[in-house]
Amino acid sequence: MTKRAFRIEGEDRPSRWLITCDHATNRVPEWVNGGDLGIAAADMARHIAFDVGAAGLAAKLAERLQAPAIMSDFSRLVIDPNRGEDDPTLLMRLYDGTVIPANRNADADERERRLARLHRPYHQALAELAARHPARCICAVHSFTPQLRGRPPRPWQVGILYSHRDSRLGAPMVQACRDQGWVTGENQPYSGHLQGDSIDRHALAHGRPNLLIELRNDLIRSEQGQAEWAARLAPVITGLLANTGL
Repeated sequence: MTKRAFRIEGEDRPSRWLITCDHATNRVPEWVNGGDLGIAAADMARHIAFDVGAAGLAAKLAERLQAPAIMSDFSRLVIDPNRGEDDPTLLMRLYDGTVIPANRNADADERERRLARLHRPYHQALAELAARHPARCICAVHSFTPQLRGRPPRPWQVGILYSHRDSRLGAPMVQACRDQGWVTGENQPYSGHLQGDSIDRHALAHGRPNLLIELRNDLIRSEQGQAEWAARLAPVITGLLANTGL
């Protein structure tokens, strides 16, 4: 199912899990600066524009869990769906050393236009999907680059992020991943709590159990890598609910 701001797969699947992918694509709508943010194609293929490999992993994981999946259909550089509307990084002008020309002079009206046409419809659809199951659990799928410019390499294969407000699944998932022998970061490479982000808005605010899984993107760049990691993660996630009693 495709709509202007998002894509849904397996909408009627029965699982209590809902798989989300906030940064699924690097698409720039034609009505945003003619579909071009003014940066090189190589930069649009980097992590700054989307989470490389995350959409394929999310789709394959959702299929294995018999869960619905929702994915954004616009680049995070157009407007970031994993940020609250008042977050200063909602509309980035500089990211990992790359200036975003089409965002440089984006004013309040342009920001509002992108919110209205992309950010809000995505979150409305996510909210509706989340509400369909009375015991909904949310699993957000992201990926991270092996190395930021000028920074040391990141050693983790997997990062599990969770908020201090709800560690029910996050902390046990860290251990479950380490038990598999995966090099796993706990709230690495990012902090697990960001006010107004997707997990805050759709899970924490409603008391829903949640996971945020980050895969290093060189591991899931190919369809084969996505399939392999979906096959590895699915039984771990399934066991997690059983083991925690949630």
